Amino acid sequence: MTRDLAAFCDYLKTHGLKLTASRRLVVEKLAGTHGHISADDLLDLLRRDKTPVSKATVYRTLSILEESGLFDGHDFGSGRKLYEPVVGRAHHDHLYCINCGRVIEFEEPRIERLQQEVVTHHQFTPVYHSHKIFGYCADCRDKTAPQKGGDHV
Repeated sequence: MTRDLAAFCDYLKTHGLKLTASRRLVVEKLAGTHGHISADDLLDLLRRDKTPVSKATVYRTLSILEESGLFDGHDFGSGRKLYEPVVGRAHHDHLYCINCGRVIEFEEPRIERLQQEVVTHHQFTPVYHSHKIFGYCADCRDKTAPQKGGDHV
């Protein structure tokens, strides 16, 4: 049993839910993917494997996984969430290409320190945060980026 599946089983048990065969298939497939994946892409992978899991079960299971804190669901404004594992990963932030949908992960200790200074200054207790920068990846930049003079970061 994978670490993700074991943690999911524990979460289900403490919340009075059962690990159904379909939920197990969803978690196992999701744990075997790398990077960020949408519910529809996950459903396509399951169907290619001829795994009988309904769309509703995929969406419900992803919701439970997100509630459990085992997976993050990121909304990059494209009308769908992209999911990635939380367990065993360092905190990171994201660059999102608004042309091709590419997600680039990055870690920047200076940003983290500055955020901590801000919350300390405001006597604020953070629970979580998500830092996303929207723009164009290197492949799309020259083809689609607006000319200088637009909004700057």
